[in-house]
Amino acid sequence: MLLDFRFTNFRSFRDEAAFSMAASADTTLERTHTRASGLDKVKRILNTAAIYGANASGKSNVIRALQFMQLMVITSNQIQPDQESALAPFRLRPDHTDHPTRFEATFLIDRTRYQYGFELNRRQILSEWLLVYEKAKPQVWFSCTFNEKKRKYEYTYSDYFVGQKKVWEASTRKEVLFLTTAVQLNNEQLKPLYQRFAEDLVILPDGPGIGFGFTAGYVQSRSNQERVQSVMSAADTGISTISVEKRMGRQFQVSFPGGAPEINDAEFDVPQFGHIVGGQVYKFDFSEESAGTQILFELAGPILDILNLGRILVVDELDRSLHPLLVLKIVQMFNDPELNRKGAQLIFSTHDVSLLDGGKLRRDQVWFTEKDNDQASHLFPLLEFSPRKGEALEKGYLGGRYGGIPILG
Repeated sequence: MLLDFRFTNFRSFRDEAAFSMAASADTTLERTHTRASGLDKVKRILNTAAIYGANASGKSNVIRALQFMQLMVITSNQIQPDQESALAPFRLRPDHTDHPTRFEATFLIDRTRYQYGFELNRRQILSEWLLVYEKAKPQVWFSCTFNEKKRKYEYTYSDYFVGQKKVWEASTRKEVLFLTTAVQLNNEQLKPLYQRFAEDLVILPDGPGIGFGFTAGYVQSRSNQERVQSVMSAADTGISTISVEKRMGRQFQVSFPGGAPEINDAEFDVPQFGHIVGGQVYKFDFSEESAGTQILFELAGPILDILNLGRILVVDELDRSLHPLLVLKIVQMFNDPELNRKGAQLIFSTHDVSLLDGGKLRRDQVWFTEKDNDQASHLFPLLEFSPRKGEALEKGYLGGRYGGIPILG
């Protein structure tokens, strides 16, 4: 599970932004919306969290920051020697090229906290560290810092961190993370942390529409088909049956640079939905359903898989093309102790203010983004405003009490 994430100097964020999934001491909806962590300092962890804010206020950049950190962990070894990374630091200041960018995330893995981070510019990694809390006092498994005067990296290690450290050091180029290199060279101790980024963190930065391919394959198991059908029926889409039909189609492949496009015939799994009217089943293709139904089907397979495996789903603008009741249904799935038995989490940005009232979210599950006069984004929790229990949060948000709304002239 993700405990917290913080970053500095990325896209529209100049100063540090800190996001937390640690539950407050409030016992409201505790049984459904939180789960026990087994830790002394952070007793319970949130299952879901929502980020609100005006357009261009920075909501998407919070998600992009987490995605950039994920991609660096997974693919930094693919950056060529002396090649600049795709890092996008905050640019609205004269000396923007002189400021490093920093990322840090804390995960709970088998009741142990892993606090991992790194600092970099577009040319190289400047520092990297991992603190592991098996007890109250952290073990600094490794730490490396680039010494500007000596023009080399200086590493320190804990006795708890074992293996061929010098080999991993020598194999780590300045553009590549030590974590990435060590795992590639068969370090077993770091593999659980690496897997959180590579396998357990599912980020949809462009919204919920991801294509029907995953769910179309997922429903070919009878039990999975029943699960997806249950989700679609519960959302009142009018769908009573789901099937998959194999059809031939054209597949386009383009190789870069300058490659001619290749067109091949391929077989595709195309979903079909049955609607019962007057005892008769009428079948419709995926393309004939509404945009909301299509997106719900696309998400249903991945969400059920994430719930089953206890993974983390991060979605930008979850409410895009989805009715508020469908958004609520998805949030409820992660807050359902029967469906979510393995600690899966949902983090999403949204404009859907209907989630703010009616006991749908706890007060510590709500976050806002807002830009200041220098066009720098800031991320802050609803709890900063000490809202009362039962306060009309939707009215307060739309009235500007918590910030995070557009100023209309």
